[in-house]
Amino acid sequence: MLVEPPLEKTGLTKDISQEDGTANSEQGEEEMEVESEKEEEKPKAGGAFSSALSSLNVLRPGEIPDAAFIHAARKKRQMARELGDFTPVDSEPGKSRLVREDENDASDDEDDDEKRRIVFTVKEKSQRQKIAEEIGIEGSDDEALVTGEQDEELSRWEQEQIRKGINIPQVQPSQPAEVNNLYYQNTYQTLSYGSSYGIPYTYAAYGSSETKSQKTDNTVPFKTPSNEMTPVTIDLVKKQLKDRLDSMKELHKANRQQYEKHQQSREDSTKAIERLEGSSGGIGEQYKFLQEMRGYVQDLLECFSEKVPLINELESAMHQLYKQRASRLVQRRQDDIKDESSEFSSHSNKALMAPNLDSFGRDRALYQEQVKRRTAEREARRARRRQAREQTGKMADHLEGLSSDDEETSTDITNFNMERDRILKESSKVFEDVLESFYSIDCIKSQFEAWRSKYYASYKDAYIGLCLPKLFNPLIRLQLLIWTPLEGKCRDFETMLWFESLLFYGCEEQEQEKDDADISLLPTIVERVVLPKLTVISENIWDPFSTTQTSRMVAIVQKLVDGYPSVVNAENKNTQMLLKALLLRMRRTLDDDVFMPLYPKNILENKNSGPYLFFQRQFWSSVKLLGNFLQWCGILSNKTLQELSIDGLLNRYILMAFQNSEYGDDSIKKAQSVIACFPKQWFTNLKGDKTISQLENFCRYLVHLADTIYRNSIGCSDVEKRNARENIKQIIKLLASIRALDHAVTVANDHNLKMSSQMKVKKIFSPMI
Repeated sequence: MLVEPPLEKTGLTKDISQEDGTANSEQGEEEMEVESEKEEEKPKAGGAFSSALSSLNVLRPGEIPDAAFIHAARKKRQMARELGDFTPVDSEPGKSRLVREDENDASDDEDDDEKRRIVFTVKEKSQRQKIAEEIGIEGSDDEALVTGEQDEELSRWEQEQIRKGINIPQVQPSQPAEVNNLYYQNTYQTLSYGSSYGIPYTYAAYGSSETKSQKTDNTVPFKTPSNEMTPVTIDLVKKQLKDRLDSMKELHKANRQQYEKHQQSREDSTKAIERLEGSSGGIGEQYKFLQEMRGYVQDLLECFSEKVPLINELESAMHQLYKQRASRLVQRRQDDIKDESSEFSSHSNKALMAPNLDSFGRDRALYQEQVKRRTAEREARRARRRQAREQTGKMADHLEGLSSDDEETSTDITNFNMERDRILKESSKVFEDVLESFYSIDCIKSQFEAWRSKYYASYKDAYIGLCLPKLFNPLIRLQLLIWTPLEGKCRDFETMLWFESLLFYGCEEQEQEKDDADISLLPTIVERVVLPKLTVISENIWDPFSTTQTSRMVAIVQKLVDGYPSVVNAENKNTQMLLKALLLRMRRTLDDDVFMPLYPKNILENKNSGPYLFFQRQFWSSVKLLGNFLQWCGILSNKTLQELSIDGLLNRYILMAFQNSEYGDDSIKKAQSVIACFPKQWFTNLKGDKTISQLENFCRYLVHLADTIYRNSIGCSDVEKRNARENIKQIIKLLASIRALDHAVTVANDHNLKMSSQMKVKKIFSPMI
C-alpha cells in the first residue's frame, strides 16, 4: 500500500495548525489519558499469554507451525484487538510469513474491508502534496517535509496510517520486477514495514513532551528504498526489442531448418510409399501365384501318393505277364533239347528219365505221354516254319537251328491277350476320378512353364528343374506300360506324346544358362524311366537265342548311347544296372540253354538220321548265339565279350562240335560262319603276326583241318587233290582274316604253296585283311 507522507510545516500551513491548536490540544489530552490507561492494563493481560508470545519468537525461517502455535498467534491477535493495541510485527521473514497467513485466514468484515482497499495503481495526490508541488517542494524528499514541528493532527494521521499498514497483509507481487517497472514507473516497490525499518513502531499521545522524546529516541525516519527502478527509456526498449527479435530470428531459423528437414523426410517417405505401392502389386501377384502353385503342388502330390502304388502294381503285372511268356518259351526249348537228347542218347533214356520220375513222383507212362505231346507240337512248329520258308524262297539258304522256336499256341496267345487287355483297362481307370490338370502331362507342364516364365528366380530357387523328372515319372511309366522294344510293332518312345510334349520344355528364345536343369529334362527322364524299364526287359524278357530280339535290343541301347551320351555312360548308375542285367542274362543262357551232343562219326554219317539233324541243329544254334553275343560289340567291353563268346561258347562248345564234324567242305563252311561272327574291330589294331590269344585254339584247329584235308587227298584223283588244294587255300584266307599270319605262313609252307617268305604272305593276304 502506498502511504502518503505528511507535509512539512510552512508559513501557509502554520496558520492552519494554530487555528486548530486549542481543539486539538484538548482532544490530545483525552486520548493520552486513554492511552495511559491502556498501557497500564497491558502488563496485566500480557502475563496471561506470555508463554505463547515466547513460543512465537522461537519459530525459525522455513519451519512449518503446528496447531498450538497457530492458536497462540490467533489468541494474541484477538487480545490485541480487545485492548486496542497491536503487538509489534517481528522483522524476521519466517514470522512475517506466519503473520500474513494468519491475516489471510481472517474472515471478519473489518479485515475484508481493509483488503479491498489494497490497490496496485498510482494513488491520487493529496491536498498537501498538491500544495507542496505548487511551492516547489519535491514530494519524494522526506527530510524537507518533516522539518519543523509537527502538529497533533499530522502525528495522529501518521499513527493511523502506520496502524493500517501493519494490519494490511503483505502481498508479494507475482509479476517480475521488469514488468512492474513498465506499468508502475512512478511508484515505490512494495515492501513490508517490518523489513524496511529496523525497530517496531510505537504509539504516543499527541502534544506530550515525553512522547516526543520517546519518538525521537526509538523511531527511525522513513527513507526512500535503496532499490529504486531504473528509468525506462526508448533506447532500452529498442535494445530489448532488438534482442528479442534476434532471439526470435535464431529460433525461426532453427525451426525453418527443422521444417525443411521434415519436409525432405516427408518427400522421401512419399517417394518410398509410391515406389513400394508400385512394386507391391507385382509382389502381391507373385505371392498369390506362388500360393496357388503351392496348393496345386500339394494336391498333385497327394494325388500321386494315392495313384503311384496303383501304377506300380499295373507295371509289375505287365512285366510279370511278359516274363511268364518268355519263361514259358525258354522252358519249352529246354524241354525239347532234353527230349531229343534223351531220344538219341546211346544210354536209352534211363539216366535222364529215372531221376525226373522219382523227384516229381510221376510214372513212366505219364512221362512218355508228355514227351510224345511235346514232340508232336515241336514237329508241327518246324513244319509250319519250313512251309513259310518255302513260300518266301528262303529254303535253300536256311540251316536247321538258325530259326528261333518262339511260336506260341493259340491258347497261350489268347490268355496273354486277355490278361494284357485287362491290365490296360485297369490302367485307363487309374485317373478316371481325377481332374485333367492333375494327370495330363500338358496341363502339369503348362503350370510350371507359367511359373518359369513369370518368376524364374523363385522357380530356380525351388529347384523345380530337378523335381520335374520325378514328378513326370509315374505318368510316363503309365504310358510305357505296354512298351516293349523286343516286339516288332513296338512304338519308338521318341514318337510318344509325353516325349513330344516335353521336348521343347524350357527352350526359350533368350539364351539359357549353362546350369539350367530344364535343358536336361528329357535325358534325365530317359535315365530314370527308360533305362530301368530296359533293365527289367533284359533280365526277364529278352531271349539271347533270338536273333530278332537281340537285334532290337542292341538297336535301342545303341540309340540311347548315340543320342544320350551324357546319360548312357559307364559312370551312370542306371546304365551300370542295365549292362549288368545284360551280362547276367547272357551268362544264364550260356549255362542253362547251350547243349552240344556227342555222337560217334558212324552215326553222323547218315545225314537224314535224327542224331545228325539234332547235332547240326545244336551246332548252328550255338553259332547263332555266338553271333548274337558279338552284336553287343561297341556297347560291352571287348574283354567281356571275348570272355563270353570265345572262352565260354566257342572254345567250350563249338570247337567240340568241330572235332566231331566231317573234315571237308562242311567244316570249312562252318569255320567261315564262325569267323563271320567276329567283329573286325578286334583285328584292326593288332600288331605283329599273331591274333588275339583267345583264338589260338581255333587257329590250331584250322591248321589241323588243313593237314587232315591234305592227308586225305594223298593217293586220290587229280580232281580231289585240286579240291583239297582249294580248301587249304580257303583255310589260309580264314587264318589271315583273323590276323593269324603266323599260322597262315606255316600252312602255306607245309603244303608247298610256293610262298617262301612271310612277307609274301602278308602281301598276298593284306587286301583280305
